[in-house]
Parts: sequence; C-alpha cells; structure tokens
Amino acid sequence: MIYAHGVERTSLDDVMAASGVSKSQLYHYFADKDALVLEVIARQTERVLGAQRPHLDALDSLSALKAWRDGFVRLNKAAQCGGCPLGSLASELANDSEPARKRLADGFSMWRDRLENGLSRMKERGELGASADPHDLALALLSAVEGGLLLSKTTQSSRPLEIAIDMAIDHVARNVNAP
Repeated sequence: MIYAHGVERTSLDDVMAASGVSKSQLYHYFADKDALVLEVIARQTERVLGAQRPHLDALDSLSALKAWRDGFVRLNKAAQCGGCPLGSLASELANDSEPARKRLADGFSMWRDRLENGLSRMKERGELGASADPHDLALALLSAVEGGLLLSKTTQSSRPLEIAIDMAIDHVARNVNAP
C-alpha cells in the first residue's frame, strides 16, 4: 500500500483495514507509523535484492554484468516500468525522516555492495585494471540503474533503463584489461 499510494496517503487505518488486523495487533508489532515505514523499507530492500539474486550472486565478469542487465530490464518490463520501490521511498522520505533516510541509504549500500563484490572478484582475477575502483564502478552502475528506472517510469518505456545500464557497463568495460 505504501509503495502504491505513498507514505502520506497511507494511514494506519488503511493498513488495518487491508490486513484485517486490529489496532492492538498493529501496535503490538509497530510502535507507530514511522516504525511501520522503516519495516517497509527493510522489506522492499529484501525484495529488490531478492529479485536480482541469481544474477547479483554471479556478477564476476562482463558477460555476467550483461546477463544481470538483461534480467533487470526483464524485471522492469514485467513491472510495467513501475520504477524502483527504494527509489520511490527515497524520493518521498529522504528529506523528511532521518531514520528513513538512513535505512534507505543502508538499502542502497547493500545493493552497491553486491555489485562491488562482483567487480572486486574481477579485479582480484586481474580482469579489471589496477586503477579500477570497484566501489566507484558499483556506485556508477547503481546510479545508472536508479536514473534509468526513474526515466523508465516517467516515459513508460524500458529504453532509458537499457541505455543507462549499457552506458555504465561500457564504463566498466573501459577498465577491463586486454586479454
């Protein structure tokens, strides 16, 4: 509900009605709406990373990055270019709630770390050049994804996402050592 309608347009009464739980049950698990929102962020982080799991766990080559890209574009198309759950929450909450901003930053860091792990394996094998920084390359990939998702949502086309990720992968490829 929060992803579909936004934090401000989703009340605890709406959540109780949709879930069929009483106020006492809801408050047993969540002290207030802020606590619920923090849990929503954690759950959305799990969902975003989980949807990419097979590819994120195998990111250790340019071909694996391209397979991740293709899988990610398929996910975006299947979601009818609906954008990123984390990006949407960040847009709504980052300026208004420091705990939410921190939780979102942690979620994006977890995603970046998964990308960085694969790029680090490439560097350890000598596939990436000595000057390549896996952290910065992962941040560039994630930034491309988020920007591409936002434009895809706005245009209702996966093309901006495809172009953004391709450009970021091309940047990684410029850091690959010649065989």
